Amino acid sequence: MKTVQGPTDQVVVVGAGLSGLSAALHLLGAGRRVTVLERAGVPGGRAGLLELDGYRIDTGPTVLTMPDILEEAFAATGGSLADRLDLRPLHPAYRAQFVDGSALDVHTDPAVMESEISRFAGGREALGYRRLRAWLSELYRVQMRSFIDSNFDSPLSLLTPDLARLAVLGGFGRLQPRIARFIQDERLQRVFSFQSLYAGVPPARALAAYAVIAYMDTVAGVYFPRGGMHAVAEALAAEAAHAGGDIRYGTEVAALERTDGGRVTAVRTAHGERIGCDAVVLTLDLPGVYALLGRAPRRPVPLRWSPSAFVLHAGTRRTWPHLAHHTLSFGGAWGRTFAELTRFGRLMSDPSVLVTRPTATDPSLAPEGRHLHYVLAPCPNLETGPIDWDRTAPGYQERLMEELEKRGMEGFRASVETQRVVTPADWAAEGHAAGTPFSAAHTFAQTGPFRSRNLVHGAENVVLAGCGTVPGVGVPTVLISGKLAAARIAGDRAVSRHRPRRSLL
Repeated sequence: MKTVQGPTDQVVVVGAGLSGLSAALHLLGAGRRVTVLERAGVPGGRAGLLELDGYRIDTGPTVLTMPDILEEAFAATGGSLADRLDLRPLHPAYRAQFVDGSALDVHTDPAVMESEISRFAGGREALGYRRLRAWLSELYRVQMRSFIDSNFDSPLSLLTPDLARLAVLGGFGRLQPRIARFIQDERLQRVFSFQSLYAGVPPARALAAYAVIAYMDTVAGVYFPRGGMHAVAEALAAEAAHAGGDIRYGTEVAALERTDGGRVTAVRTAHGERIGCDAVVLTLDLPGVYALLGRAPRRPVPLRWSPSAFVLHAGTRRTWPHLAHHTLSFGGAWGRTFAELTRFGRLMSDPSVLVTRPTATDPSLAPEGRHLHYVLAPCPNLETGPIDWDRTAPGYQERLMEELEKRGMEGFRASVETQRVVTPADWAAEGHAAGTPFSAAHTFAQTGPFRSRNLVHGAENVVLAGCGTVPGVGVPTVLISGKLAAARIAGDRAVSRHRPRRSLL
C-alpha cells in the first residue's frame, strides 16, 4: 500500500464530519498531532443539527448500522463507544408498508424474522429468507476484508482470492435478479434491494455485491443514539479533543500552500491564519476538494452523481401508532420509479418514502407531548433533473402530505406546528455536487479502485476521505474512509493495531 512519504508528524484535517473525525482519531492513535478545521460551528458535516422551536432535528443520515466500526474509531485513542454514546438497537429495524395494505416488520433476529416472513408471505419464503441471510453474511465477510476496508493502489489490487469468492457468490451479477433467486414475493424483494438506491443505482442495474448494504441493516442491525444521530459526531469530536486533537470550529479553509513539487506545507483559512502541516486530509465534497487543489483528475467519462432527496422535517402535535422508528412506505410502482429518478429526471409519480420517527425511541428530541417526523422522498439530482425547486417545492410538499394521509397518517397536515423543507437546491448551496448529499453513484466505473482515489496525483501529501472517495456512501463506509485516509499517512500497521475492546454485535 502506498503511503505519504516524508514527515507526517503534523496533520491538518479539513472538515469535522464523520470521516474527518474518524481520520483524526486514527491519526491521534498513531501518534500524530492533529488539527481539525471545520467551517460550521458544530461537528458533523452532513450529520448536522437543526434546533427549531424546541425540536432537535438531525439534518443528515437517520440510519446507523455497524456500530463495531464506530467502536473501532473510539478504540484508536483508547476510548470506548459505551463511554461516549447511549446506543439503542431498534426492534424492528424497519417497518415496510405496501399499497395493498400489508405490512412487514424487518427484524435482525433470524428466528423472529423467519416467523414474520412466514406470517407475511408463507413458509416457503421464510426458507428462502434463511438462505438469503446466509448469502448476505458470506457476501459481507468476503467484501469487508478485501474490498470495503481496504486501500487500492490500482485495479490490480482487486486480484485477491476474495475476488474469486465474490464471483462465485454472484457479486458481479445484478442485484434484483440475485435477490429473486432466494425470495419470489415482490414485496420482500423490495425490502432486501431498495438499499441500492443509497449507492445511487437502481436494484435492476446495481451489482449484486451491493446487497452488502442490506446485510448491514437487515442482518447486523439498526441502532439509534440517545440525542439523535448528531450525537455520534459530538461523541467523536469529544473523544478527539480528549485525545489531544485541536478542533477549530468556524474556520473555513481558503487555500493550500504548496511547494513547486506539489507538497502542501500549510493551510490558509478564510481569516488569513496560516497553519503549517506535514500532511492534509480533505473531506470536502469532490468539487470543493478539486477547487482547493486547483485541478480535477482526468477521467475517461464524467462523474455520475447519485439521486438526491427531498426532505420534510415536521414537528407535530400527534403521531400515528402504525409508524415504527423507521417506516418504509412503498408506492405501487417500482421499476418506473427508478427510471424517473435516474433516467428521466422527474419526480416520482408514485412515491416510495422513508418516514423516520426518532421520538419513538428518544422523546427528548421534541417538546413534551410533541413528535418529530422526518420524511425523505428520493428525487433527481440537479444534473439529471434541473428542477426549479423554488417554484416546485411548495406543491411537491403538499402532494407528499396528501399521499401520507392516504397511507394512514390522517390529519398529518393539521398536526404540523413547525417544519423545515430541504431540496436539492439547498444541498447544492451547501456545496454538494449536483445537489445531492449522496455524492458519486456507485456504478461499476465508480466503485473500488475505479472510484475517486484517496491519494491525489500531483499532491503527494494530500489524502481524501468522505463519501466521494473509497469505500463510498453511508455512515459505516465514511467512518472507514477516515481510517483508510489515516492509514495512507501513518501506515496500515499503525492504524489497524487499534481494535475495539469488545464488539456490540
